[in-house]
Amino acid sequence: MRKMLWTLLVPLPILFVAACDTTVTKEEMATADYGPRPERWQEEIRNYLSIRLQDPKEAKLDFRAGPKMLYQRGSLLRGEQYGWGVCVFVDDKDKSGAWQGAYPMTFILRDGKIVHVNGGPDDGAIIGPNYARKQCEQLGAPFNP
Repeated sequence: MRKMLWTLLVPLPILFVAACDTTVTKEEMATADYGPRPERWQEEIRNYLSIRLQDPKEAKLDFRAGPKMLYQRGSLLRGEQYGWGVCVFVDDKDKSGAWQGAYPMTFILRDGKIVHVNGGPDDGAIIGPNYARKQCEQLGAPFNP
């Protein structure tokens, strides 16, 4: 019984790693229509976060990189996304008023609007924060905890 259970569980980490691969080819990036570079992207991101953070007025937002063209390959768990990527490090307070520590988020914008977000308060899964860290690195802002 143990051997059968082990055989079933071994492929799971391989599937998980494959689902998190964000490396894309130049050909994939060239096929997407990114639209015009956003102009009011910081305001758009601040508005998005204002209703999601615990203490939006006190939260520290560090716009580290972007907007730059960004393409996210689709996976079993998340669909393909592309547009103008922005990396933001967010430090918000928790319910008790203590600072949580900065964490990365990536925003993908098209036509001046946010079309996808990785990491952050709405993304409790492991995949989104992993994408955010990798995409911040792609955009030129590596995450060093």
